[in-house]
Amino acid sequence: MLNALPLILEGDPSARMVAGSKEFLLRETRNTIGRRPDLWKRDFSSIDTYYKSIAPNRDRFRRYIGASDRRASRTFLEYVPSTNPSAKISETENYTVYSVRWLSFGEVYGEGLLLQPKMKPLARIVAIPDADQTPEMLVGLSSGIPTKSQFARRLAESGCQVLVPSLVDRQDNWSGSDTLESRFYIRRTNLPHREWIYRQAYEMGRHIIGYEVQQVLAAVDCLEELAAGDSRIGVAGYGEGGLIAFYSAALDSRIASTLVSGYFGSRQRVWEEPIYRDVWGLLHEFGDAEIASMVAPRSLVIEYSSVPKVAVPPKPIDGRSGNAAPGRLWTPSLETVNAEIIRAKSFFAMQGIVRPDITLIAGENAETIEFGSEKALRAFLDGLGVIKEMSALGTSPEDQRTYFNSDDRQKRQVKQLEAHTQKLVRLSEHVRTDFFWNKLKTNSPAQWATDINPFKEYFWEEVLGRFPKADLPLNARARKIYDEPKWSGYEVVLDVWKDVFVWGYLLVPKDIKLGEKRPVVVCQHGLEGVPADTVEGESSAGYKYYKSFAARLAEEGFVTFAPHNPYRGGDRFRELQRIANPLKKSLFSIIVGQHDRILDWLSELPFVDRTRIGFYGLSYGGKTAMRVPAVLDRYALSICSADFNEWIKKNATVDSGYSYLFTIEYEMPEFNLGHTFNYAEMAGLIAPRPFMVERGHHDGVGPDEWVAYEFAKVRQIYAYLRIPDRTTIEFFNGPHTINGVGTFEFLHKHLNLPKR
Repeated sequence: MLNALPLILEGDPSARMVAGSKEFLLRETRNTIGRRPDLWKRDFSSIDTYYKSIAPNRDRFRRYIGASDRRASRTFLEYVPSTNPSAKISETENYTVYSVRWLSFGEVYGEGLLLQPKMKPLARIVAIPDADQTPEMLVGLSSGIPTKSQFARRLAESGCQVLVPSLVDRQDNWSGSDTLESRFYIRRTNLPHREWIYRQAYEMGRHIIGYEVQQVLAAVDCLEELAAGDSRIGVAGYGEGGLIAFYSAALDSRIASTLVSGYFGSRQRVWEEPIYRDVWGLLHEFGDAEIASMVAPRSLVIEYSSVPKVAVPPKPIDGRSGNAAPGRLWTPSLETVNAEIIRAKSFFAMQGIVRPDITLIAGENAETIEFGSEKALRAFLDGLGVIKEMSALGTSPEDQRTYFNSDDRQKRQVKQLEAHTQKLVRLSEHVRTDFFWNKLKTNSPAQWATDINPFKEYFWEEVLGRFPKADLPLNARARKIYDEPKWSGYEVVLDVWKDVFVWGYLLVPKDIKLGEKRPVVVCQHGLEGVPADTVEGESSAGYKYYKSFAARLAEEGFVTFAPHNPYRGGDRFRELQRIANPLKKSLFSIIVGQHDRILDWLSELPFVDRTRIGFYGLSYGGKTAMRVPAVLDRYALSICSADFNEWIKKNATVDSGYSYLFTIEYEMPEFNLGHTFNYAEMAGLIAPRPFMVERGHHDGVGPDEWVAYEFAKVRQIYAYLRIPDRTTIEFFNGPHTINGVGTFEFLHKHLNLPKR
């Protein structure tokens, strides 16, 4: 009946699915290097033509790192006095130090120190410390950096004008809300400030990296204004500052020389790094070699120094929730760094007049050197055309401020970026209207089904990420595991890609007549669930959530299939999202491929009507109900249970305890979803097929008001299309669970199976 081979399973299929998916993604990661050349069309005939030829790559890079806000038109530095009457905070025989800020974008300021030489500046430099270093440390106004590594001070001593910005650090002092109370909990987290901003910004197509690149480029705007064309501009950075300097130079050809210390190397394991380095699509198109090629032919100095030693994430203290993502920093081998430089140079071999100018500074015997070495600074200044020798260090500067505390500045930075992102969240509905609704004018269901196809493609390619269709034979294997009075149950495995498979339970009513074709309901479990949870009875742990809905539907005459989705295993499955995102993919890239294969197989079964296959999922299965049927048209309808929400707010708001910012689900943000598809728009991709929401009043995923507000837009779509009977919502007096009343009626009606 199933046309399947005997199934022999060893071990835990759920764990095997996660492990196999990881192997698949790691293999895809390795393959990115060989595929990237197809995305580049470099023209080396002149510098101008070269820059034009890589402009599309730069534009995509700018978008991926979230450097998308319009920079301020104001291009001047503001002197910032504190309790002193002057912004001057220190003075030596060679330079004066001022406290400054500059408007970068929106109402976000860069803030830091300006070192003004007492001679005409030989060059203008943005010197960027690591995230956990303050500008004062890099200048020598406070302890924390050895004198010989205080490269901002060294450059000022040598006659350069130096602007030292402060970066968002890795502490967690302001990651949360001191005032928001939800269900009697104060919402504080152990998210490093960089992760706190990353999580909310990622959903909005922004990123802590892009924000800080914009601050640096706004600083370049200010220095360019001061220079009035009489000197060249460079950027230099260490650790996280090295990353920001590197990315800034890749985007802006005004930067003539760049020093990157404690960062450059292979990014093929970026998924192991702290989550605030997770960049959508990065490895799909860019490794550090490709980014270096966007700096060329300008000077790029790579200093091989040890990366910062940091604890990631901070240990939760003072009652903070421990929901930060795991990650680590490590110093790559010199061989790895060299290999990436060689790869960068290989793009230019014998290819016209454009040549890379990359210098590697390392210690003897392949050892790291202290960052900010004189040798590296000399090479950096050479790239700026400064031929003066590095000056010896003069008198150490002393901070004249009485009550200065760098924590106050850090708080301002975090809160400004938070406020900017939250404004994007609030305004995102209007952006989505322009992106989606205003472009769909038809009220014909048939025409709507055609007109939404470009949006489906965009959603699949740019939001979920799309893998090619399954490339292995189905190779269906099955074994009987249930023999109930009204139905039989089979455990089934299907192949998708190498190491990726489908595993699930098929329940077949026993009263199907020869030649009869029944509708199917695909019954999807939620977070940390397994197929059995949707089948087993009241004695099972999963019953309180699933109410045996796959088995109950089989008793009502539906064929049901309960597949396993690979969101089980805590950090083990969340790691899949981390590996996938740099590939311009997500966990749902795999899940969609698995469901496409499920539909292939179900459609071949002799007792299945391929035109009547519906989807019904709870919780994470409800997330699946919004995403998978949105792109797979072979699902005839979809029911979202215990998940439907004002999803953008759910992911990105700081104003509600319902927000995922306060939970362990760090895999939830989807890049730029906020400006493209909330749940109403996803339902618009499902329309004109039937769509239903099942919602318990006491479900903690969000308040009724959020759910009702978002569903009102869905109801409006179907009313506009003159098919209001194809959508509904059932509120019931219950928690996070299957209710199975209105939804069952919906399935009987729209899958055309009369009740028995």
